Amino acid sequence: MTRSGQPVIEPAPRKRGRAWVCSIAAVVVVGAAVAIAVTRPAGDVAEETQHKRVAGTALVERKTLQETVTSPGSLSYGGASGIDAGRTGTITRLPREGGRVKVGGVLYAIDNQPVVLLRGRLPAWRAFKSDMSDGPDVQQLERNLETLGYFTGTPDTRFDWYTKAAILRWQDALGVKETGSIDHGLVVFAPGEVRVAETVARVGDQVGTGTAVLRLSGLDKIVTVELATAKQALAKVRGKVTVNLLVGKATTGTISKVGAPRQQKSSDGKGIVVPVTITLDHPAAAGRLQEISVSVDFPTASRKNVLTVPIAALIALPKGGYGVEVVRNTGATETIAVKTGLFAGGSVEVTGDGLDTGQKVVVPVL
Repeated sequence: MTRSGQPVIEPAPRKRGRAWVCSIAAVVVVGAAVAIAVTRPAGDVAEETQHKRVAGTALVERKTLQETVTSPGSLSYGGASGIDAGRTGTITRLPREGGRVKVGGVLYAIDNQPVVLLRGRLPAWRAFKSDMSDGPDVQQLERNLETLGYFTGTPDTRFDWYTKAAILRWQDALGVKETGSIDHGLVVFAPGEVRVAETVARVGDQVGTGTAVLRLSGLDKIVTVELATAKQALAKVRGKVTVNLLVGKATTGTISKVGAPRQQKSSDGKGIVVPVTITLDHPAAAGRLQEISVSVDFPTASRKNVLTVPIAALIALPKGGYGVEVVRNTGATETIAVKTGLFAGGSVEVTGDGLDTGQKVVVPVL
Protein backbone atom coordinates (compact mmCIF):
# COMPACT_ATOMS: atom_id res chain seq x y z
CA MET A 1 0.00 0.00 0.00
CA THR A 2 1.39 3.50 -0.84
CA ARG A 3 0.89 7.03 0.27
CA SER A 4 1.40 9.89 -2.23
CA GLY A 5 2.83 7.34 -4.66
CA GLN A 6 5.49 6.14 -2.19
CA PRO A 7 5.68 2.49 -0.95
CA VAL A 8 5.32 1.81 2.75
CA ILE A 9 7.71 -1.11 3.17
CA GLU A 10 9.62 -1.40 -0.07
CA PRO A 11 11.84 1.42 -1.35
CA ALA A 12 10.36 1.24 -4.85
CA PRO A 13 7.14 -0.02 -6.44
CA ARG A 14 7.20 -3.70 -7.34
CA LYS A 15 7.01 -4.65 -10.97
CA ARG A 16 5.14 -7.89 -10.44
CA GLY A 17 1.87 -8.58 -8.65
CA ARG A 18 1.79 -10.40 -5.35
CA ALA A 19 -0.14 -13.63 -4.90
CA TRP A 20 -1.10 -14.12 -1.26
CA VAL A 21 -1.68 -17.69 -0.15
CA CYS A 22 -4.41 -18.15 2.46
CA SER A 23 -5.42 -21.35 4.11
CA ILE A 24 -7.57 -22.41 7.01
CA ALA A 25 -6.50 -25.24 9.30
CA ALA A 26 -8.69 -26.41 12.20
CA VAL A 27 -5.83 -27.03 14.53
CA VAL A 28 -4.18 -26.21 17.84
CA VAL A 29 -0.86 -24.37 18.02
CA VAL A 30 1.39 -25.38 20.92
CA GLY A 31 3.63 -22.43 21.72
CA ALA A 32 3.50 -18.67 21.69
CA ALA A 33 1.01 -16.89 19.46
CA VAL A 34 2.32 -15.20 16.35
CA ALA A 35 3.06 -11.56 17.09
CA ILE A 36 1.74 -9.35 14.32
CA ALA A 37 3.28 -5.90 13.95
CA VAL A 38 1.10 -3.96 11.53
CA THR A 39 2.74 -1.21 9.52
CA ARG A 40 0.00 1.40 9.41
CA PRO A 41 0.32 3.87 6.55
CA ALA A 42 0.09 7.55 7.32
CA GLY A 43 -2.43 9.74 5.56
CA ASP A 44 -5.90 11.01 5.91
CA VAL A 45 -8.79 8.64 6.65
CA ALA A 46 -10.47 9.15 3.29
CA GLU A 47 -7.40 7.98 1.40
CA GLU A 48 -6.82 5.04 3.77
CA THR A 49 -10.31 3.62 3.38
CA GLN A 50 -9.79 3.37 -0.37
CA HIS A 51 -7.10 0.73 0.14
CA LYS A 52 -8.32 -2.84 0.55
CA ARG A 53 -5.05 -4.36 1.74
CA VAL A 54 -2.35 -3.12 4.12
CA ALA A 55 1.17 -4.52 4.33
CA GLY A 56 2.14 -5.78 7.75
CA THR A 57 4.86 -7.93 9.26
CA ALA A 58 5.08 -11.02 11.44
CA LEU A 59 8.00 -12.74 13.12
CA VAL A 60 9.62 -15.95 12.00
CA GLU A 61 9.35 -18.19 15.07
CA ARG A 62 10.64 -21.55 16.19
CA LYS A 63 7.95 -23.53 18.02
CA THR A 64 5.87 -26.70 18.04
CA LEU A 65 2.99 -27.09 15.62
CA GLN A 66 0.21 -29.55 16.29
CA GLU A 67 -2.44 -30.56 13.80
CA THR A 68 -5.81 -31.71 15.07
CA VAL A 69 -9.18 -33.07 14.02
CA THR A 70 -12.18 -31.43 15.68
CA SER A 71 -15.30 -33.32 16.74
CA PRO A 72 -18.46 -32.13 18.52
CA GLY A 73 -19.11 -33.20 22.09
CA SER A 74 -21.09 -32.31 25.20
CA LEU A 75 -20.17 -31.19 28.70
CA SER A 76 -22.17 -32.68 31.57
CA TYR A 77 -21.81 -34.33 34.94
CA GLY A 78 -20.69 -37.94 34.70
CA GLY A 79 -21.79 -41.04 36.57
CA ALA A 80 -25.49 -40.72 35.77
CA SER A 81 -27.77 -43.14 37.61
CA GLY A 82 -31.38 -43.41 38.71
CA ILE A 83 -32.98 -43.98 42.08
CA ASP A 84 -36.26 -45.87 42.18
CA ALA A 85 -38.56 -46.23 45.13
CA GLY A 86 -37.85 -49.38 47.13
CA ARG A 87 -41.27 -49.48 48.73
CA THR A 88 -44.84 -48.24 48.28
CA GLY A 89 -45.88 -44.95 49.83
CA THR A 90 -46.10 -41.18 49.48
CA ILE A 91 -43.13 -38.94 48.72
CA THR A 92 -42.88 -36.50 51.63
CA ARG A 93 -39.44 -34.97 51.06
CA LEU A 94 -37.12 -34.39 48.12
CA PRO A 95 -33.64 -32.86 47.78
CA ARG A 96 -32.78 -29.73 45.83
CA GLU A 97 -31.88 -30.26 42.19
CA GLY A 98 -28.20 -29.56 41.68
CA GLY A 99 -27.49 -30.17 45.37
CA ARG A 100 -25.15 -32.79 46.80
CA VAL A 101 -25.92 -35.58 49.24
CA LYS A 102 -23.08 -36.93 51.36
CA VAL A 103 -22.78 -40.49 52.61
CA GLY A 104 -25.09 -40.74 55.60
CA GLY A 105 -27.33 -37.97 54.24
CA VAL A 106 -31.00 -38.21 53.33
CA LEU A 107 -31.84 -38.65 49.65
CA TYR A 108 -35.60 -38.33 50.03
CA ALA A 109 -38.38 -39.43 52.37
CA ILE A 110 -41.32 -41.78 51.81
CA ASP A 111 -44.19 -41.80 54.32
CA ASN A 112 -41.95 -39.48 56.34
CA GLN A 113 -39.28 -42.20 56.58
CA PRO A 114 -35.86 -40.94 55.43
CA VAL A 115 -34.12 -42.89 52.68
CA VAL A 116 -30.42 -42.63 53.49
CA LEU A 117 -27.40 -42.74 51.18
CA LEU A 118 -24.68 -45.22 52.22
CA ARG A 119 -21.42 -46.20 50.55
CA GLY A 120 -21.16 -49.47 48.68
CA ARG A 121 -21.29 -51.15 45.30
CA LEU A 122 -23.67 -53.91 46.32
CA PRO A 123 -27.31 -52.79 46.03
CA ALA A 124 -29.70 -53.32 48.92
CA TRP A 125 -32.08 -56.14 48.02
CA ARG A 126 -33.56 -57.09 51.39
CA ALA A 127 -34.37 -55.80 54.87
CA PHE A 128 -31.70 -55.82 57.58
CA LYS A 129 -33.00 -57.62 60.68
CA SER A 130 -32.04 -60.14 63.36
CA ASP A 131 -33.23 -63.30 61.62
CA MET A 132 -31.63 -62.57 58.23
CA SER A 133 -29.02 -64.90 56.77
CA ASP A 134 -25.37 -63.95 56.61
CA GLY A 135 -24.19 -62.01 53.56
CA PRO A 136 -21.79 -59.41 52.18
CA ASP A 137 -24.56 -56.80 52.32
CA VAL A 138 -24.50 -57.06 56.13
CA GLN A 139 -20.79 -56.36 56.19
CA GLN A 140 -21.28 -53.43 53.81
CA LEU A 141 -23.91 -51.99 56.17
CA GLU A 142 -21.72 -52.47 59.26
CA ARG A 143 -18.80 -50.71 57.58
CA ASN A 144 -21.01 -47.71 56.93
CA LEU A 145 -22.30 -47.68 60.51
CA GLU A 146 -18.71 -47.89 61.70
CA THR A 147 -17.67 -44.95 59.51
CA LEU A 148 -20.61 -42.93 60.81
CA GLY A 149 -19.57 -43.70 64.37
CA TYR A 150 -22.32 -46.12 65.46
CA PHE A 151 -20.82 -49.61 65.05
CA THR A 152 -18.32 -50.68 67.72
CA GLY A 153 -17.52 -54.24 66.69
CA THR A 154 -15.59 -55.70 63.76
CA PRO A 155 -17.63 -55.56 60.53
CA ASP A 156 -18.48 -59.05 59.25
CA THR A 157 -21.21 -60.79 57.27
CA ARG A 158 -23.31 -61.66 60.31
CA PHE A 159 -26.23 -59.63 61.69
CA ASP A 160 -25.73 -59.83 65.47
CA TRP A 161 -26.15 -57.80 68.63
CA TYR A 162 -23.45 -55.33 67.53
CA THR A 163 -25.35 -54.71 64.30
CA LYS A 164 -28.65 -54.16 66.06
CA ALA A 165 -27.11 -51.85 68.66
CA ALA A 166 -25.48 -49.77 65.93
CA ILE A 167 -28.77 -49.47 64.03
CA LEU A 168 -30.54 -48.34 67.23
CA ARG A 169 -27.97 -45.59 67.76
CA TRP A 170 -28.19 -44.58 64.11
CA GLN A 171 -32.00 -44.42 64.20
CA ASP A 172 -31.88 -42.31 67.33
CA ALA A 173 -29.62 -39.82 65.57
CA LEU A 174 -31.96 -39.74 62.57
CA GLY A 175 -34.92 -39.05 64.81
CA VAL A 176 -36.94 -42.04 63.59
CA LYS A 177 -38.53 -44.93 65.44
CA GLU A 178 -35.85 -47.11 67.03
CA THR A 179 -36.49 -50.69 65.89
CA GLY A 180 -32.99 -52.13 65.52
CA SER A 181 -33.85 -53.19 61.95
CA ILE A 182 -33.98 -51.46 58.55
CA ASP A 183 -36.87 -52.07 56.19
CA HIS A 184 -36.07 -52.69 52.54
CA GLY A 185 -36.04 -49.46 50.59
CA LEU A 186 -34.82 -47.19 53.38
CA VAL A 187 -31.12 -47.25 52.44
CA VAL A 188 -29.50 -46.77 49.05
CA PHE A 189 -25.91 -47.82 48.36
CA ALA A 190 -23.73 -45.82 45.95
CA PRO A 191 -19.96 -45.45 45.41
CA GLY A 192 -19.93 -42.21 47.38
CA GLU A 193 -21.31 -38.68 47.57
CA VAL A 194 -23.72 -37.88 44.74
CA ARG A 195 -25.20 -34.87 42.99
CA VAL A 196 -28.96 -34.61 42.44
CA ALA A 197 -29.37 -34.10 38.70
CA GLU A 198 -33.16 -34.20 38.65
CA THR A 199 -36.13 -34.91 40.90
CA VAL A 200 -38.39 -37.11 38.82
CA ALA A 201 -41.13 -37.53 41.42
CA ARG A 202 -42.84 -34.69 43.26
CA VAL A 203 -43.71 -34.28 46.93
CA GLY A 204 -47.12 -35.83 47.46
CA ASP A 205 -46.78 -38.38 44.65
CA GLN A 206 -47.99 -41.88 45.37
CA VAL A 207 -45.24 -44.26 44.31
CA GLY A 208 -44.82 -47.97 44.13
CA THR A 209 -41.75 -50.19 44.18
CA GLY A 210 -39.68 -49.41 41.11
CA THR A 211 -41.12 -45.92 40.50
CA ALA A 212 -38.45 -43.44 39.41
CA VAL A 213 -37.78 -40.85 42.12
CA LEU A 214 -34.40 -39.22 41.42
CA ARG A 215 -31.72 -38.98 38.79
CA LEU A 216 -28.23 -38.71 40.23
CA SER A 217 -24.81 -37.92 38.82
CA GLY A 218 -21.23 -37.88 39.92
CA LEU A 219 -19.59 -34.72 41.24
CA ASP A 220 -17.24 -34.13 38.31
CA LYS A 221 -18.03 -32.77 34.88
CA ILE A 222 -16.97 -34.81 31.88
CA VAL A 223 -16.98 -34.39 28.13
CA THR A 224 -18.46 -37.08 25.92
CA VAL A 225 -17.80 -37.40 22.20
CA GLU A 226 -19.28 -39.85 19.74
CA LEU A 227 -16.57 -40.41 17.16
CA ALA A 228 -17.29 -41.86 13.75
CA THR A 229 -15.62 -45.25 13.41
CA ALA A 230 -13.35 -43.81 10.73
CA LYS A 231 -11.85 -41.53 13.41
CA GLN A 232 -11.63 -44.02 16.27
CA ALA A 233 -7.84 -44.26 15.96
CA LEU A 234 -7.70 -40.69 17.30
CA ALA A 235 -8.98 -41.76 20.71
CA LYS A 236 -6.56 -43.54 23.02
CA VAL A 237 -6.97 -43.84 26.78
CA ARG A 238 -4.75 -41.31 28.60
CA GLY A 239 -4.42 -39.33 25.38
CA LYS A 240 -4.47 -35.54 25.65
CA VAL A 241 -7.04 -33.34 23.89
CA THR A 242 -8.14 -29.72 23.84
CA VAL A 243 -11.72 -28.94 24.88
CA ASN A 244 -13.18 -25.74 23.45
CA LEU A 245 -15.78 -24.70 26.02
CA LEU A 246 -16.81 -21.32 24.58
CA VAL A 247 -15.53 -19.01 21.90
CA GLY A 248 -12.04 -18.07 23.00
CA LYS A 249 -12.11 -20.33 26.06
CA ALA A 250 -10.40 -23.72 25.99
CA THR A 251 -8.84 -26.16 28.42
CA THR A 252 -7.03 -29.48 28.23
CA GLY A 253 -8.51 -32.88 28.94
CA THR A 254 -7.49 -36.53 29.19
CA ILE A 255 -9.28 -39.42 27.53
CA SER A 256 -10.44 -41.68 30.37
CA LYS A 257 -12.55 -44.20 28.49
CA VAL A 258 -13.07 -45.41 24.93
CA GLY A 259 -16.22 -47.49 24.58
CA ALA A 260 -17.12 -50.22 22.12
CA PRO A 261 -18.65 -49.19 18.78
CA ARG A 262 -22.43 -48.91 18.90
CA GLN A 263 -25.34 -47.94 16.72
CA GLN A 264 -26.40 -44.35 16.94
CA LYS A 265 -29.51 -42.82 15.41
CA SER A 266 -29.04 -39.51 13.65
CA SER A 267 -30.94 -37.24 11.29
CA ASP A 268 -29.37 -38.93 8.28
CA GLY A 269 -30.05 -42.47 9.45
CA LYS A 270 -28.24 -44.94 11.63
CA GLY A 271 -24.49 -44.79 12.03
CA ILE A 272 -21.87 -46.57 14.09
CA VAL A 273 -20.01 -44.41 16.59
CA VAL A 274 -17.38 -44.90 19.26
CA PRO A 275 -18.24 -43.23 22.61
CA VAL A 276 -15.29 -41.38 24.15
CA THR A 277 -15.21 -40.01 27.71
CA ILE A 278 -12.87 -37.14 28.59
CA THR A 279 -12.05 -35.78 32.04
CA LEU A 280 -11.03 -32.15 32.38
CA ASP A 281 -7.46 -31.60 33.56
CA HIS A 282 -8.62 -28.38 35.22
CA PRO A 283 -12.27 -28.82 36.26
CA ALA A 284 -12.49 -25.23 37.48
CA ALA A 285 -12.10 -24.09 33.88
CA ALA A 286 -15.68 -25.16 33.20
CA GLY A 287 -16.98 -22.90 35.96
CA ARG A 288 -20.75 -23.14 36.15
CA LEU A 289 -21.10 -24.45 32.61
CA GLN A 290 -23.10 -27.66 32.27
CA GLU A 291 -25.17 -29.46 29.70
CA ILE A 292 -23.64 -27.50 26.82
CA SER A 293 -22.21 -28.40 23.44
CA VAL A 294 -18.44 -28.20 23.08
CA SER A 295 -15.86 -29.12 20.48
CA VAL A 296 -12.85 -31.34 21.08
CA ASP A 297 -9.54 -31.18 19.21
CA PHE A 298 -7.86 -34.58 18.83
CA PRO A 299 -4.16 -34.32 17.87
CA THR A 300 -3.18 -36.07 14.65
CA ALA A 301 0.33 -34.82 13.84
CA SER A 302 2.91 -32.54 15.37
CA ARG A 303 6.27 -31.02 14.54
CA LYS A 304 8.51 -29.88 17.37
CA ASN A 305 10.94 -26.98 17.36
CA VAL A 306 10.47 -25.96 13.74
CA LEU A 307 10.66 -22.61 11.95
CA THR A 308 7.20 -21.18 11.33
CA VAL A 309 5.55 -18.21 9.67
CA PRO A 310 1.88 -17.27 9.35
CA ILE A 311 0.22 -19.09 6.48
CA ALA A 312 -0.72 -15.68 5.07
CA ALA A 313 2.98 -14.85 4.64
CA LEU A 314 3.35 -17.41 1.85
CA ILE A 315 3.45 -16.14 -1.73
CA ALA A 316 3.21 -18.18 -4.91
CA LEU A 317 6.42 -17.91 -6.92
CA PRO A 318 6.28 -17.43 -10.73
CA LYS A 319 8.17 -20.68 -11.37
CA GLY A 320 6.14 -22.67 -8.85
CA GLY A 321 6.46 -23.33 -5.16
CA TYR A 322 6.24 -20.86 -2.33
CA GLY A 323 8.29 -18.10 -0.88
CA VAL A 324 8.21 -15.41 1.80
CA GLU A 325 9.22 -11.76 1.69
CA VAL A 326 11.77 -11.01 4.40
CA VAL A 327 12.02 -7.40 5.56
CA ARG A 328 15.65 -6.34 5.93
CA ASN A 329 16.91 -3.73 8.39
CA THR A 330 16.96 -1.14 5.61
CA GLY A 331 13.24 -1.62 5.05
CA ALA A 332 13.77 -3.35 1.71
CA THR A 333 12.29 -6.81 1.16
CA GLU A 334 13.91 -9.95 -0.21
CA THR A 335 12.00 -12.95 -1.51
CA ILE A 336 13.25 -16.28 -0.14
CA ALA A 337 12.01 -19.56 -1.59
CA VAL A 338 10.78 -21.96 1.10
CA LYS A 339 9.68 -25.54 1.46
CA THR A 340 6.52 -26.00 3.51
CA GLY A 341 5.78 -28.69 6.06
CA LEU A 342 2.93 -28.97 8.55
CA PHE A 343 0.10 -26.44 8.39
CA ALA A 344 -1.40 -25.84 11.82
CA GLY A 345 -3.31 -23.13 13.68
CA GLY A 346 -2.74 -20.41 11.10
CA SER A 347 1.00 -21.14 10.92
CA VAL A 348 3.10 -23.26 8.60
CA GLU A 349 6.43 -25.03 9.00
CA VAL A 350 9.01 -23.59 6.59
CA THR A 351 12.66 -24.11 5.64
CA GLY A 352 14.69 -21.90 3.34
CA ASP A 353 18.23 -20.64 2.80
CA GLY A 354 18.81 -17.50 4.83
CA LEU A 355 15.61 -17.83 6.86
CA ASP A 356 15.97 -17.70 10.65
CA THR A 357 14.09 -16.88 13.85
CA GLY A 358 13.48 -13.25 14.66
CA GLN A 359 13.29 -12.11 11.06
CA LYS A 360 10.21 -10.25 9.87
CA VAL A 361 8.14 -11.40 6.94
CA VAL A 362 5.49 -9.48 5.04
CA VAL A 363 1.85 -10.47 5.62
CA PRO A 364 -1.39 -8.95 4.36
CA VAL A 365 -3.68 -7.32 6.91
CA LEU A 366 -7.22 -7.10 5.60
